[in-house]
Order: sequence, then C-alpha cells, then structure tokens
Amino acid sequence: MRSLLARPAAVLGAAALLVLGPATTVAQAQPAASSAASESSLSDQPAQLPIELTDALWRDLQLTPDQYLERSDLAQRLGEFAEFARSQFPEAFGGAWIDPSGVPVVGLTDNDDGVAKAAVERAGFTSTDVLRNEGQLESTRAALATWIGTLPPEIARSVGGATVDIADNDVVLRADGSTGDLLDLVPPFLGEAARVVLGPALATLQPATSSSMLAQYGGDAFLGGDPYVASGGGAAFECSLGFNAVDGNGAPVNISAGHCDPDRAAAGTEYASRVSGLSGNVVGTFERTSLEGYDYSILRPTAAAAPRFTNNGVRTPIAIPLPITGTANPVVGAPVCKAGSTSGFNCGVVTAVNQTVQVGERVLNGGFATNLCALQGDSGGPIVTGTLALGISSASNVGEFQSCAEANLGAFEEGESPELFATPINAILGQNPGLRLQTF
Repeated sequence: MRSLLARPAAVLGAAALLVLGPATTVAQAQPAASSAASESSLSDQPAQLPIELTDALWRDLQLTPDQYLERSDLAQRLGEFAEFARSQFPEAFGGAWIDPSGVPVVGLTDNDDGVAKAAVERAGFTSTDVLRNEGQLESTRAALATWIGTLPPEIARSVGGATVDIADNDVVLRADGSTGDLLDLVPPFLGEAARVVLGPALATLQPATSSSMLAQYGGDAFLGGDPYVASGGGAAFECSLGFNAVDGNGAPVNISAGHCDPDRAAAGTEYASRVSGLSGNVVGTFERTSLEGYDYSILRPTAAAAPRFTNNGVRTPIAIPLPITGTANPVVGAPVCKAGSTSGFNCGVVTAVNQTVQVGERVLNGGFATNLCALQGDSGGPIVTGTLALGISSASNVGEFQSCAEANLGAFEEGESPELFATPINAILGQNPGLRLQTF
C-alpha cells in the first residue's frame, strides 16, 4: 500500500506478536492417492503460464512450469491427506509438508502401530519419524503464547510470538534481538520443544508518497495484480487488485486487502472509499472491509466499470494474464507466486499455516506465511499456487525496501528471508456466502 497524500505511520503499525492458531478442518474419508483426471488437467497448463511468471519461477525457485504445476498439485493432495490423518491418527500425526526437493512428507510419532504409516505409503507419500504429534506442538505453542503474555512489557514488545514449525517438529519464538537469551527465560517444561529465531518484525506494508506505477498501467480490463487508488477520509493509498469474483447475485466484484481502505468505517455506505484507476477515473467503491480476524476487502465496481472486472486473470501490469481455475488451501512447502503492481511476480514457498498475527491493536487469524518479497503497493494483490487462487497479500517484513533485490540482500545480511503474511482466499469466501471467484 502507498499513501498518495502524506507519509504517515503504517496503517496497522509494527507487528507486536505472531502466534499460531489451531487447524479447524477435519476430513472424514481418506482421499485417493492420485487421479488420472488431475494428471490430464495439468498437461496443457504450462502453455498458459505468462512469461513473467515462468521467469520468476526459475529466478526464485529454479522450477520449470511443469515442475511448478506438478508440485502445486501434489501439495493439494498432501493437504487432503493431512486432514484425513489429523482425524484418523491424531496421536501419530505430526504434520505434513513438501520438502525442498519436492518430496511430500508426513511426520509420524512412535504412537503409530503401523496403520498410519501404511496409509501414508498407500497415498504415495513418504513418512518420517518425529518426536511430537500435531496436538502436542499446538499445546506447546498455546502455552508459550500465554507465557509471552506474562512477560514484562519491555520484553514482550520485542517478542514476535510463537509459531509451529511443522518440518522441524518444534515451536519457534520470534524475537528482534533486544531480549537477550530469551530461551533462558522459557519455563523448562516448554523449552525442550522451543527455539528462538531472531529477525525483523512483520508489519503491514507501509504507505509511500510517490506514484511510480502510472507508466506501467494500461489496458481496459482490470485484473488481479493491477494497481488501483483507494481514496476516502482525507487519505489515498495505492494498492493492488486481488482476485476477481462474483457475489451471490452474479455481479462482478474484486477481493483485495482490508487495510487498503482509508476509511474502513464507511465501507458499504454512500460515503465509502472510492476505487480509481491511476488515470483518476472512479471505477468502484469499498463494499465491505474486514480488518478484525481476516484482512480483506470487497470492491464493488460502478455499473460502467463492471464489465472490466469480468475476467479470471492475474498478471503484472499490462502483461499476459494467468487464468485462475479454482482455489487452494496453503500447505507448508507448496510453491507459491505473488502478483503485485510494484514488484510484479515473485515466487517462493509456504512456510507456515494457520497463523494468528497481532499487528498493532488488531489480531489477524488463520493466515499463512511465505518467503515471498512484497513491497509498498503490493498490498491486496493475489497469491497463487499453480493456477489456483491461494490468498491475499497482507503484511511483510521487507516492505520498506525499494526493490526485491535490495530486500533479499537486506534480509540475507540479517540471516533472514523475506516474509509475506497472507489471508487465505477460502477463508474469505467462507465468510461471504455466495461469493465465488471467476474461474471461467
């Protein structure tokens, strides 16, 4: 998000606490290991990927289009199996993830009598031994989050919270480095499963004064990743459009970020913040804005502009779009790419799921984290895995940098990587009955 009128502080402020929330979905039946229909549906998709996306895939992940699509599909099948295993083998199931080489892994504790391992093998996945099941990890995370709340304010402000690291089978305490040896303060019964990671705070993408995207904007249609200006309440911000959708009546809308609305209290009224193209023409208003629980907004086009939102594309400004074919759920290790009007396509992987992030005085629930770079103006843009919609860009730890090359270098020097927090698209759809993405 960029401020066009002034350079105030971040809309949300710096992230004070990052904690992990419990999973909420349970499957009742084991999914099939593979599907011929699924395999055939992938065959023609590489040709649909825009060149800007294929370039980003190779630059950031060293993946070809075929590898990207195959790994994205594999992650969704692994996620379905994880829901089944979470329900059927709760004492043995220690999480599921795609490892860096693309292997789907399911962690199993020694509470397995062989039934869970057999199910993993039948599904075509790899099992590995872990010390703690998912329930134990979540209990430790919850206890650490409670413990953080008891710390003196001067220490608590420097602790970014607790998150479950599924692949490492432990809980991570985030801190900014000013807390000393934080692990020495952790109660012994919690310390065995915890480790401390130092790094910059997660914060909403900061406003900026300049508007450098004007020369990039063009074309009649509005697609995910295109820039827009939100103005209201005496402020104006530049953000990125998210996924095009239709409401329960079949009318076109766009799903973007809630923090992009400069006058959230007026959403859905005659005084709602206006949405404009960078040419200045008003093309819609904020129909609904959410910043408690989930960070998202629903943009309602004007009658004249509505036809320009009737498409299922995601792109960098002016470029050939990626057609969105459905929705997906985040899985640790799944390949993901973000489209933003400032930094274009960037690719990475999901690093954590089911997160709860406290940003300033607000709490954002059920989100996922990635190692994607996102800069000022990328707020509200779409995140995809394969050709499926995954989430909406919300908060970043490198938003103050001028380019992703600079951000990657800065994060590397701090021993960190870029981090982008996002709101899952399926959570947004679940909160708005009748809302569905355009996937034609």
